[in-house]
Amino acid sequence: MKKSLKAGIVQHFYADDVEVNRQRNLAAIRSLAGDGADIVVLSELHDSLYFCQEENVDNFALARELPGDFTDFYGEAARDSEVVIVASTFERRAPGLYHNTAVVFEKDGSVAGMYRKMHIPDDPGFYEKFYFTPGDLGFTPIETSVGKIGVLVCWDQWFPEAARLMTLRGADFLVYPTAIGWNPEDTDDEKNRQRDAWITIQRSHAVANGLPVVSVNRVGFEEDPSKQTAGIEFWGSSFVAGPQGEVLAMCPSDKAAEKIVEIDLERSENVRCWWPFLRDRRIDDYHGLTRRFLD
Repeated sequence: MKKSLKAGIVQHFYADDVEVNRQRNLAAIRSLAGDGADIVVLSELHDSLYFCQEENVDNFALARELPGDFTDFYGEAARDSEVVIVASTFERRAPGLYHNTAVVFEKDGSVAGMYRKMHIPDDPGFYEKFYFTPGDLGFTPIETSVGKIGVLVCWDQWFPEAARLMTLRGADFLVYPTAIGWNPEDTDDEKNRQRDAWITIQRSHAVANGLPVVSVNRVGFEEDPSKQTAGIEFWGSSFVAGPQGEVLAMCPSDKAAEKIVEIDLERSENVRCWWPFLRDRRIDDYHGLTRRFLD
């Protein structure tokens, strides 16, 4: 594993044309790799608009079988640019069985591993339970030439158990492809509270586990095709945090951005020696965590 890592993050607007989005992603991958990135992380469901704002069976046409054209395209991008890529897709596993799936490509273009989103939200504007079956691959890091990557997806960000299990299975850093934003009708105070909570919870995962965190969000307004809501203003703010929660870099909330952030992977060992949370866990008394609620 490398002692340091140059992580490239791609915070983009997206269009309703898959090929347009892929070509823009490809240009970003090539540019970041050319500037020295070891890994490039794309946001959640980056080949299309965020279609989960409505429940519409026509949107299942966006799903892709794996392997297929999705793995062909991004595998070739990884191979040509000699960079690890964390990509995200709407996976068609079988008729009537679909997942929100992250795919990690090794530098030679091969698939290093996959993660299927485990926590599936169902809220106004985020009707993901209509489309996605919860993942069944567990919380297992994906081994690559740049380290063991604990890949989690969007709604997984809010659950400390997911980050902890990735850590306990040897993840060197956590990666969160994301699609999250504001209701444009919310007050500025409410918008700021939501975004600050999103940043804080992920920084807390870095602190509690002594690991760097890479979180990559989409940006820009996307209307609700059903007209039932005011749409979503994706708040960008993609960022990288170090193992003490320190923010190493952050993208703007309202602009597309491509950025390389250098991560010192050796710091995790030092931080865990200073703050030995894993040593002091009371594993003998945590059994209640497997219960829905303790009466």
